Amino acid sequence: MTTSDRTATLRDAIGLGVAVGLYGVAFGAAAVGAGLDAWQALAMSALMFTGASQFALVGVVGAGGGALAAVGSALLLGTRNTVYGVRLAPVLALRGGLRRAGAAHLVIDETTAMAVAAPDPQLGRLAFWVTGATIYLGWNATTLVGALGAGALGETAQAALDSVVPAAFLALLWPRLTRGAAEAAVQRRVALGGAVIALALTPFVPAGVQVVLAVVAVGLAGRPRTREARA
Repeated sequence: MTTSDRTATLRDAIGLGVAVGLYGVAFGAAAVGAGLDAWQALAMSALMFTGASQFALVGVVGAGGGALAAVGSALLLGTRNTVYGVRLAPVLALRGGLRRAGAAHLVIDETTAMAVAAPDPQLGRLAFWVTGATIYLGWNATTLVGALGAGALGETAQAALDSVVPAAFLALLWPRLTRGAAEAAVQRRVALGGAVIALALTPFVPAGVQVVLAVVAVGLAGRPRTREARA
């Protein structure tokens, strides 16, 4: 690992971490808009630390959905982190329960992407830890800022927070749907299919349940096919 490689990895990891960490403002505001207290929003960011699941949970709660629907949506979106952990295990090569637990808490989209994209395992480990630490600190700090700021707003501004969750989701999703992304066409079809299913079910199911069912349907549709089926 050369000095220039290390410098480039640190620059990219910190830059990505700062950019992603700023989304915590949107989550803090959305959580308060959904009826949570500032300390509850901060606890979610500190203990869950997976943005999509956090937005899903407060989105369902804010729409009037029940606890099971909210938790179910968050868990379904969080299952991908398990797959990421399997992919990262040989790169991180960690020993000891505490270190593994700490690493597991930082396994998210961005840390996985940075670690896997690194040219060698040593740089991959550096990218993982620096990206994870930067995002974690930034996400929690801006969550508190967003929550406290939202709490100080008037009723009209509070009502406008209803648009924060979908807007933040779109901002997180959009880079995956652009032509430069891997398998962008497939991901656009998946996103469109999930949206159609959720919209079609909205008049018939309790708030939040359509999100869970849409995720399950898309997951089943995208399951790996057997060799015979592909033939």
